[in-house]
Amino acid sequence: MIIANPVIDIVFKWLMDNKRIAHYFLETVLDETIVDVEVKPQEVPYYKLDDKTLANILAVIRLDFVATIKTENGQYKKVLIEIQKARNTIDVMRFRNYLAEQYKREDEIETDKGKKAVPLPIITIYMLGFKLQEIETPMLHVQRVYVDKTTKEIIYKKDDFAEKLTHDCFIVQIPRIEARLNNKINRLLSFFEQKYFIDGTTIYKDYPYEIKDEEMKMVVDELHYAATDPEKQKSLAAEKEALRVYNLEWSKHLEDLEVIAEQKKIIDEKEKAISEKDLAISEKEKALEFALKEIEELKKRLSGS
Repeated sequence: MIIANPVIDIVFKWLMDNKRIAHYFLETVLDETIVDVEVKPQEVPYYKLDDKTLANILAVIRLDFVATIKTENGQYKKVLIEIQKARNTIDVMRFRNYLAEQYKREDEIETDKGKKAVPLPIITIYMLGFKLQEIETPMLHVQRVYVDKTTKEIIYKKDDFAEKLTHDCFIVQIPRIEARLNNKINRLLSFFEQKYFIDGTTIYKDYPYEIKDEEMKMVVDELHYAATDPEKQKSLAAEKEALRVYNLEWSKHLEDLEVIAEQKKIIDEKEKAISEKDLAISEKEKALEFALKEIEELKKRLSGS
């Protein structure tokens, strides 16, 4: 079946706009029973189009999501979801700053007395379009463990104070996904496998695997609709053009950085040569001054004799 690539920002947004799919995605990744979920996009692609063409597309902005979930025990949590398709390395400082902003915010939850603003425990999910060098698994769960430092024993209870100041992290390495349908998480990841593209693009692909359950069918139907609906195809065309422009601008930016780096290297080398030359002149001046003093001393001794 032909589907839209869910790694494309706008396609992932469509998936998460479907509350049932968002519920399935989060419950599968977190491996936790969820009774309610609310996902709000925090950043959306920005296109500036003229009336007839896509020629004036200015930028494409990464999509971030904040999902507020309620677990079966009545606990609320905030889940941050980010898609990052950087070429070489992750923008760590951007993630840290974004995370800091989320830690500063209070979120509204429903209580018996109405809505209440509270700081929620945070979980992060990073969907990476590149590989971590030392980690080969397609999906990594960085967990926290409570440990009694006096006895080295693991504490299995959780504390609200500690939960709100620390967080678990899930990292999906999209290039390492090799579709297997042997369990729930692998069936979910199979949709993000970057293979079987058609028409020479990375926007549309064939999904060749057996649909094993209703949840898979729900996702594949949504992605198939995204690939075949005329209005969504227009949005995908805009996304494709925006990415092309973005990549051109990024390449130009890298070239500019290389030119700047080369110019700085030349300047540094010239400054170093000037500094060495100045040092040599200074040493020669000192030597000349010393020699003149020696001559003066010799003259005095000769005139005294």
